[in-house]
Amino acid sequence: MPEVRLVGPNGEQVGIVRVEDALRLAEEADLDLVEVAPDARPPVCKLMDFGKFKYEAAQKARDARRNQANTVLKEIRFRLKIDPHDYATKKGHVERFLKAGDKVKVMIMFRGREQSRPEMGMRLLQRLAEEIAELGTVESSPRLDGRNMTMVIAPTKRKVEAMQEQRKVRAERQAEREQAPRHGRAERQAGQDQRADETPEAAEATREVIESVEVVENQAPAPVAAAPAETAPAESAAPKAPAAPRAATAPKAPAAPRAAAPRAAAKPAAAKAPKESDATEAAGTGTPATPKPAAAPRPAAPKPKAAPAAPRSSSATGSPKPGPRA
Repeated sequence: MPEVRLVGPNGEQVGIVRVEDALRLAEEADLDLVEVAPDARPPVCKLMDFGKFKYEAAQKARDARRNQANTVLKEIRFRLKIDPHDYATKKGHVERFLKAGDKVKVMIMFRGREQSRPEMGMRLLQRLAEEIAELGTVESSPRLDGRNMTMVIAPTKRKVEAMQEQRKVRAERQAEREQAPRHGRAERQAGQDQRADETPEAAEATREVIESVEVVENQAPAPVAAAPAETAPAESAAPKAPAAPRAATAPKAPAAPRAAAPRAAAKPAAAKAPKESDATEAAGTGTPATPKPAAAPRPAAPKPKAAPAAPRSSSATGSPKPGPRA
Protein backbone atom coordinates (compact mmCIF):
# COMPACT_ATOMS: atom_id res chain seq x y z
CA MET A 1 0.00 0.00 0.00
CA PRO A 2 1.43 3.40 -0.88
CA GLU A 3 -0.27 5.23 2.03
CA VAL A 4 -1.28 4.32 5.62
CA ARG A 5 -3.29 5.94 8.39
CA LEU A 6 -0.71 6.63 11.14
CA VAL A 7 -1.37 6.67 14.87
CA GLY A 8 1.21 8.14 17.28
CA PRO A 9 2.76 6.33 20.28
CA ASN A 10 0.32 8.03 22.72
CA GLY A 11 -2.74 7.31 20.58
CA GLU A 12 -2.86 10.66 18.72
CA GLN A 13 -4.04 10.72 15.09
CA VAL A 14 -1.29 11.77 12.67
CA GLY A 15 -3.35 11.24 9.50
CA ILE A 16 -2.78 9.57 6.15
CA VAL A 17 0.91 9.62 5.23
CA ARG A 18 3.13 7.78 2.82
CA VAL A 19 4.77 4.53 3.92
CA GLU A 20 8.25 6.01 3.55
CA ASP A 21 7.37 8.94 5.83
CA ALA A 22 5.85 6.56 8.45
CA LEU A 23 9.03 4.44 8.48
CA ARG A 24 11.19 7.54 8.83
CA LEU A 25 9.13 8.79 11.80
CA ALA A 26 9.39 5.35 13.49
CA GLU A 27 13.16 5.32 13.02
CA GLU A 28 13.51 8.81 14.47
CA ALA A 29 11.42 7.89 17.54
CA ASP A 30 13.31 4.55 17.95
CA LEU A 31 10.01 2.65 17.73
CA ASP A 32 8.38 0.05 15.47
CA LEU A 33 5.74 0.63 12.79
CA VAL A 34 3.05 -1.93 13.53
CA GLU A 35 0.01 -2.58 11.33
CA VAL A 36 -2.98 -2.87 13.68
CA ALA A 37 -5.88 -2.86 11.16
CA PRO A 38 -4.85 -4.50 7.88
CA ASP A 39 -8.43 -4.71 6.50
CA ALA A 40 -9.03 -0.92 6.58
CA ARG A 41 -8.51 1.26 3.52
CA PRO A 42 -5.92 2.63 3.94
CA PRO A 43 -4.55 0.24 6.63
CA VAL A 44 -3.99 1.61 10.12
CA CYS A 45 -0.43 1.57 11.55
CA LYS A 46 0.80 2.62 14.96
CA LEU A 47 4.16 3.64 16.37
CA MET A 48 4.97 1.44 19.38
CA ASP A 49 7.57 -0.74 21.08
CA PHE A 50 6.55 -4.15 19.75
CA GLY A 51 8.52 -6.16 22.38
CA LYS A 52 6.83 -4.30 25.24
CA PHE A 53 3.46 -4.80 23.56
CA LYS A 54 3.93 -8.59 23.42
CA TYR A 55 5.04 -8.70 27.07
CA GLU A 56 1.98 -6.78 28.26
CA ALA A 57 -0.31 -9.04 26.22
CA ALA A 58 1.22 -12.13 27.83
CA GLN A 59 0.73 -10.60 31.30
CA LYS A 60 -2.93 -9.90 30.59
CA ALA A 61 -3.50 -13.45 29.37
CA ARG A 62 -1.87 -14.88 32.48
CA ASP A 63 -4.04 -12.72 34.76
CA ALA A 64 -7.12 -13.83 32.88
CA ARG A 65 -6.20 -17.49 33.36
CA ARG A 66 -5.51 -16.89 37.03
CA ASN A 67 -8.91 -15.34 37.64
CA GLN A 68 -10.66 -17.95 35.55
CA ALA A 69 -12.63 -20.33 37.76
CA ASN A 70 -13.42 -23.83 36.52
CA THR A 71 -15.72 -25.56 38.96
CA VAL A 72 -14.94 -29.27 39.25
CA LEU A 73 -17.41 -31.91 40.39
CA LYS A 74 -15.72 -34.06 43.01
CA GLU A 75 -17.11 -37.47 43.93
CA ILE A 76 -16.88 -39.34 47.21
CA ARG A 77 -18.46 -42.68 48.12
CA PHE A 78 -19.92 -43.96 51.39
CA ARG A 79 -21.11 -47.36 52.52
CA LEU A 80 -24.28 -47.87 54.51
CA LYS A 81 -22.47 -49.58 57.42
CA ILE A 82 -19.52 -47.16 57.52
CA ASP A 83 -17.35 -46.92 60.62
CA PRO A 84 -17.46 -43.64 62.60
CA HIS A 85 -13.75 -42.96 61.97
CA ASP A 86 -14.11 -43.59 58.23
CA TYR A 87 -17.15 -41.32 58.19
CA ALA A 88 -15.16 -38.53 59.86
CA THR A 89 -12.31 -38.94 57.35
CA LYS A 90 -14.62 -38.77 54.32
CA LYS A 91 -16.48 -35.81 55.79
CA GLY A 92 -13.13 -34.01 56.09
CA HIS A 93 -12.52 -34.60 52.37
CA VAL A 94 -15.95 -33.13 51.56
CA GLU A 95 -15.17 -30.03 53.63
CA ARG A 96 -11.83 -29.59 51.88
CA PHE A 97 -13.48 -29.78 48.45
CA LEU A 98 -16.14 -27.26 49.41
CA LYS A 99 -13.57 -24.82 50.80
CA ALA A 100 -11.73 -24.96 47.48
CA GLY A 101 -14.96 -23.95 45.70
CA ASP A 102 -15.77 -27.30 44.05
CA LYS A 103 -19.04 -29.19 43.99
CA VAL A 104 -19.24 -32.58 45.69
CA LYS A 105 -21.26 -35.57 44.58
CA VAL A 106 -21.90 -37.86 47.56
CA MET A 107 -22.79 -41.45 46.72
CA ILE A 108 -23.96 -44.30 48.96
CA MET A 109 -23.51 -47.82 47.60
CA PHE A 110 -26.03 -50.52 48.59
CA ARG A 111 -24.97 -54.16 48.50
CA GLY A 112 -27.11 -57.27 48.98
CA ARG A 113 -29.92 -56.93 51.51
CA GLU A 114 -29.01 -53.27 52.07
CA GLN A 115 -31.13 -52.41 49.02
CA SER A 116 -34.27 -53.06 51.04
CA ARG A 117 -33.38 -50.25 53.51
CA PRO A 118 -33.00 -47.06 51.43
CA GLU A 119 -34.28 -44.93 54.32
CA MET A 120 -31.00 -45.63 56.18
CA GLY A 121 -29.04 -44.12 53.30
CA MET A 122 -31.37 -41.12 53.27
CA ARG A 123 -30.71 -40.49 56.96
CA LEU A 124 -26.94 -40.75 56.43
CA LEU A 125 -27.01 -38.16 53.62
CA GLN A 126 -29.20 -35.79 55.63
CA ARG A 127 -26.83 -36.07 58.58
CA LEU A 128 -23.87 -35.18 56.34
CA ALA A 129 -25.74 -32.20 54.83
CA GLU A 130 -26.56 -30.84 58.30
CA GLU A 131 -22.95 -31.12 59.51
CA ILE A 132 -21.51 -29.20 56.53
CA ALA A 133 -24.31 -26.64 56.20
CA GLU A 134 -21.84 -23.77 56.80
CA LEU A 135 -19.69 -24.71 53.80
CA GLY A 136 -22.24 -25.91 51.24
CA THR A 137 -25.88 -26.29 50.36
CA VAL A 138 -27.76 -29.23 48.89
CA GLU A 139 -28.10 -28.60 45.18
CA SER A 140 -29.61 -31.97 44.26
CA SER A 141 -31.64 -33.82 46.91
CA PRO A 142 -30.87 -37.51 47.55
CA ARG A 143 -32.33 -39.86 44.97
CA LEU A 144 -32.00 -43.57 44.35
CA ASP A 145 -30.33 -44.58 41.09
CA GLY A 146 -30.21 -48.34 40.80
CA ARG A 147 -28.03 -49.64 43.65
CA ASN A 148 -26.64 -46.20 44.48
CA MET A 149 -28.10 -43.12 46.15
CA THR A 150 -26.58 -39.75 45.14
CA MET A 151 -26.69 -36.19 46.39
CA VAL A 152 -24.93 -33.06 45.04
CA ILE A 153 -23.64 -30.33 47.39
CA ALA A 154 -22.69 -26.89 46.04
CA PRO A 155 -20.19 -24.60 47.88
CA THR A 156 -21.36 -21.36 49.45
CA LYS A 157 -18.25 -19.52 48.15
CA ARG A 158 -17.41 -19.06 44.53
CA LYS A 159 -14.31 -20.55 43.04
CA VAL A 160 -12.74 -17.14 42.43
CA GLU A 161 -13.20 -16.06 46.05
CA ALA A 162 -11.73 -19.30 47.33
CA MET A 163 -8.68 -18.89 45.10
CA GLN A 164 -8.17 -15.31 46.26
CA GLU A 165 -8.33 -16.35 49.90
CA GLN A 166 -5.79 -19.11 49.28
CA ARG A 167 -3.39 -16.67 47.61
CA LYS A 168 -3.83 -14.25 50.51
CA VAL A 169 -3.03 -16.96 53.06
CA ARG A 170 0.07 -17.98 51.12
CA ALA A 171 1.24 -14.36 50.96
CA GLU A 172 0.81 -13.96 54.73
CA ARG A 173 2.80 -17.12 55.41
CA GLN A 174 5.57 -15.95 53.10
CA ALA A 175 5.71 -12.60 54.90
CA GLU A 176 5.94 -14.36 58.27
CA ARG A 177 8.84 -16.50 57.06
CA GLU A 178 10.66 -13.44 55.79
CA GLN A 179 10.21 -11.53 59.05
CA ALA A 180 11.29 -14.41 61.30
CA PRO A 181 15.09 -13.85 60.88
CA ARG A 182 14.65 -10.13 61.54
CA HIS A 183 13.03 -10.85 64.89
CA GLY A 184 15.94 -13.14 65.71
CA ARG A 185 18.47 -10.38 64.97
CA ALA A 186 16.48 -7.93 67.07
CA GLU A 187 16.47 -10.33 70.01
CA ARG A 188 20.23 -10.87 69.72
CA GLN A 189 20.79 -7.11 69.61
CA ALA A 190 18.60 -6.68 72.72
CA GLY A 191 20.65 -9.33 74.52
CA GLN A 192 23.86 -7.52 73.64
CA ASP A 193 22.44 -4.23 74.89
CA GLN A 194 21.40 -5.90 78.14
CA ARG A 195 24.89 -7.24 78.68
CA ALA A 196 26.31 -3.79 77.97
CA ASP A 197 24.08 -2.29 80.70
CA GLU A 198 25.53 -4.61 83.34
CA THR A 199 27.75 -3.24 86.12
CA PRO A 200 31.55 -3.39 85.67
CA GLU A 201 31.83 -5.90 88.55
CA ALA A 202 29.32 -8.29 86.92
CA ALA A 203 31.02 -7.92 83.54
CA GLU A 204 34.43 -8.65 85.11
CA ALA A 205 33.05 -11.77 86.84
CA THR A 206 31.50 -12.99 83.59
CA ARG A 207 34.78 -12.46 81.74
CA GLU A 208 36.71 -14.40 84.40
CA VAL A 209 34.29 -17.34 84.18
CA ILE A 210 34.63 -17.42 80.39
CA GLU A 211 38.43 -17.32 80.59
CA SER A 212 38.53 -20.14 83.16
CA VAL A 213 36.30 -22.28 80.97
CA GLU A 214 38.55 -21.65 77.96
CA VAL A 215 41.65 -22.58 79.98
CA VAL A 216 40.06 -25.85 81.11
CA GLU A 217 39.05 -26.69 77.55
CA ASN A 218 42.51 -25.93 76.16
CA GLN A 219 44.30 -28.08 78.73
CA ALA A 220 45.05 -31.47 77.24
CA PRO A 221 45.09 -34.56 79.51
CA ALA A 222 48.68 -35.62 80.40
CA PRO A 223 49.66 -39.08 79.16
CA VAL A 224 49.93 -41.71 81.89
CA ALA A 225 53.49 -43.18 81.99
CA ALA A 226 53.85 -46.89 82.64
CA ALA A 227 55.60 -47.78 85.92
CA PRO A 228 58.96 -49.59 85.41
CA ALA A 229 59.07 -53.16 86.58
CA GLU A 230 61.04 -53.76 89.78
CA THR A 231 64.04 -56.04 89.31
CA ALA A 232 66.36 -57.64 91.78
CA PRO A 233 69.79 -56.00 92.25
CA ALA A 234 71.56 -59.25 91.47
CA GLU A 235 69.83 -59.60 88.12
CA SER A 236 70.57 -56.00 87.17
CA ALA A 237 74.22 -56.34 88.17
CA ALA A 238 75.10 -59.62 86.45
CA PRO A 239 74.60 -59.73 82.70
CA LYS A 240 72.78 -62.70 81.22
CA ALA A 241 74.86 -65.36 79.49
CA PRO A 242 74.09 -65.82 75.82
CA ALA A 243 71.93 -68.84 75.07
CA ALA A 244 73.72 -71.81 73.49
CA PRO A 245 72.71 -72.62 69.96
CA ARG A 246 70.57 -75.69 69.48
CA ALA A 247 72.20 -78.78 67.97
CA ALA A 248 71.30 -79.28 64.37
CA THR A 249 69.77 -82.64 63.56
CA ALA A 250 71.12 -84.35 60.48
CA PRO A 251 68.53 -85.42 57.94
CA LYS A 252 67.80 -89.11 57.81
CA ALA A 253 69.20 -91.05 54.87
CA PRO A 254 66.67 -92.84 52.67
CA ALA A 255 66.32 -96.56 53.42
CA ALA A 256 68.22 -98.78 50.98
CA PRO A 257 66.34 -101.63 49.30
CA ARG A 258 66.82 -105.04 50.82
CA ALA A 259 69.16 -107.36 48.91
CA ALA A 260 68.99 -111.13 48.83
CA ALA A 261 72.04 -112.63 50.59
CA PRO A 262 72.98 -116.08 51.94
CA ARG A 263 71.90 -116.92 55.48
CA ALA A 264 75.46 -117.61 56.55
CA ALA A 265 76.56 -114.07 55.82
CA ALA A 266 77.57 -112.13 58.93
CA LYS A 267 75.75 -108.94 59.92
CA PRO A 268 77.88 -105.82 59.88
CA ALA A 269 78.46 -104.24 63.20
CA ALA A 270 76.20 -101.24 63.73
CA ALA A 271 77.75 -98.12 65.08
CA LYS A 272 76.66 -97.19 68.55
CA ALA A 273 74.31 -94.16 68.55
CA PRO A 274 75.27 -91.28 70.84
CA LYS A 275 73.41 -91.06 74.11
CA GLU A 276 71.10 -88.22 75.10
CA SER A 277 73.54 -87.17 77.80
CA ASP A 278 76.27 -86.75 75.19
CA ALA A 279 73.97 -84.58 73.07
CA THR A 280 73.12 -82.48 76.13
CA GLU A 281 76.79 -82.04 77.01
CA ALA A 282 77.55 -81.07 73.43
CA ALA A 283 74.73 -78.49 73.52
CA GLY A 284 76.09 -77.04 76.77
CA THR A 285 79.59 -76.66 75.38
CA GLY A 286 78.43 -75.20 72.11
CA THR A 287 79.88 -78.02 69.88
CA PRO A 288 77.65 -79.54 67.23
CA ALA A 289 76.32 -83.04 67.91
CA THR A 290 77.62 -86.02 65.95
CA PRO A 291 75.14 -87.07 63.25
CA LYS A 292 73.61 -90.53 63.61
CA PRO A 293 74.95 -93.01 60.97
CA ALA A 294 72.46 -94.72 58.72
CA ALA A 295 71.59 -98.35 59.56
CA ALA A 296 73.11 -101.09 57.37
CA PRO A 297 70.71 -103.05 55.15
CA ARG A 298 69.54 -106.34 56.67
CA PRO A 299 70.15 -109.41 54.42
CA ALA A 300 67.08 -111.39 53.55
CA ALA A 301 67.11 -115.24 54.17
CA PRO A 302 66.75 -117.44 51.04
CA LYS A 303 63.53 -119.36 50.69
CA PRO A 304 63.98 -123.20 51.17
CA LYS A 305 63.29 -125.38 48.18
CA ALA A 306 60.44 -127.88 48.27
CA ALA A 307 61.46 -131.60 48.81
CA PRO A 308 60.63 -134.06 46.02
CA ALA A 309 57.43 -136.03 46.63
CA ALA A 310 57.60 -139.86 47.16
CA PRO A 311 56.61 -142.02 44.17
CA ARG A 312 53.11 -143.55 44.30
CA SER A 313 52.65 -147.22 43.39
CA SER A 314 50.26 -148.21 40.66
CA SER A 315 47.60 -150.80 41.51
CA ALA A 316 47.62 -152.47 38.03
CA THR A 317 51.25 -152.83 36.98
CA GLY A 318 53.07 -152.08 40.21
CA SER A 319 55.40 -149.77 38.39
CA PRO A 320 56.20 -146.64 40.22
CA LYS A 321 54.55 -143.44 38.97
CA PRO A 322 57.09 -140.96 37.76
CA GLY A 323 57.45 -138.05 40.24
CA PRO A 324 57.57 -134.41 39.41
CA ARG A 325 60.65 -132.99 37.89
CA ALA A 326 63.19 -131.45 40.18
